[in-house]
Amino acid sequence: MAGTLSAKVAFISGAGSGIGRASAELFAAEGAQIIAVDIDGAALAETVSKIQQQGYGAEARECDVTDEGAVKQLIGDILAKYGRLDCAFNNVGVMGQPAALGDTSLADWQRVLTVNLTSVFLCMKYQIPPMQQQGHGAIVNTASGAGVVGMATLSPYSASKHGVLGLTKSAALEYATSHIRVNAICPGTTDTPFLRAGINGDKATEDYLRSSLTSDGQFGQPMQVAEAALWLCSDRASWVSGESMFVDGGFVCR
Repeated sequence: MAGTLSAKVAFISGAGSGIGRASAELFAAEGAQIIAVDIDGAALAETVSKIQQQGYGAEARECDVTDEGAVKQLIGDILAKYGRLDCAFNNVGVMGQPAALGDTSLADWQRVLTVNLTSVFLCMKYQIPPMQQQGHGAIVNTASGAGVVGMATLSPYSASKHGVLGLTKSAALEYATSHIRVNAICPGTTDTPFLRAGINGDKATEDYLRSSLTSDGQFGQPMQVAEAALWLCSDRASWVSGESMFVDGGFVCR
């Protein structure tokens, strides 16, 4: 798939680590100019430095994608500098505090919904108009297997990811005639800092997670998810829109 994003301008959020970092590296290697976005400036700088050392184009933009003003400004800056936005991978998320629904605080509910769902709404709200003007675009949103099945003790997370899929499908229908494709990926248990923070060194938790997998107990790798996002952003997926692509080793289909 060498050069599948050649000369394209790509927005990738959550680029400081995990799936976002792997995607930024892969998209850059495939020819895209990367706008790497994250709230963690130090982690973001590390991602961009690694890409630039390999001779590819990338710039770091520290941004809170739950802040409408910040998102609007960022997209405006991208357009002012590059004159276009060809593809976007909206990829931020938090798990929240595990608890039964009756024990879940309103504050945790609001935080998870804001980060996981409102951020996707805000990013698409400002990514879509320039794509309409240029007559094409591809957007990929990170959902989860928890977007199609319930997750005990993680009701805010599951609700937010169901919401991402609904938002993705609605946008795909609304902007099909503008030649803007909108899809989602649903990663399974992927070995990222996000996952490791949730495990927090607890072997019993890690063993439980591994035992629930269909792929011989092996966690997915960030680059495996990045490959799916790359394809959906590329012209090779030119007739794919409104799709919820599972990248989970067969977990949800059990």
